Amino acid sequence: MTTRYAALLRGINVGGRRKVPMAALREVLASLGHTDVGTYLQSGNAVFSSESADEQALSAELEKAIEDRFGFDVDCLVRGGDYLRAVIDACPFPAASLEGKQLHVTFLSEAVDPARLAPVDPQAFLPEEFRLGDRALYLYLPEGMGRSKLAEALARPSLFKEVTATSRNWNTVVKLAELTDAD
Repeated sequence: MTTRYAALLRGINVGGRRKVPMAALREVLASLGHTDVGTYLQSGNAVFSSESADEQALSAELEKAIEDRFGFDVDCLVRGGDYLRAVIDACPFPAASLEGKQLHVTFLSEAVDPARLAPVDPQAFLPEEFRLGDRALYLYLPEGMGRSKLAEALARPSLFKEVTATSRNWNTVVKLAELTDAD
């Protein structure tokens, strides 16, 4: 059975560093035997179909292929369309009434214990808020991520030590769910 996936690459094509052209990323994915390959935006979002049901193996395979092709490490998360739709359905914030730049999801390579986030006092960042979901951290940032003190606090390496984390705005999450929809 074929599954539609989104590949989320962390920290590429930002500030002219770690450049991964989207055409080359599509080539890499196709060379791995994936089909129906596409990309979305220039910030490391790809979609593809695969016979594999192992997201971790797909992530590791893509990381190695990118390192082989471009000569640098890129953390990748691969998530199926069903998971992306579940992330949307579980959103604890009123997504329909917010602008895409106000709502973000930080995808995590594994589930994390809520105690890990205890050093971040939610009251100190209001009106900004966060909620932990299934391998996802939802962020409500009224002024966007660029000026967010909460996003800065949550980006501390100690909070997510040994966990890959990469964020997408809500519009991108919704689009990736659409692009991975099997129907």
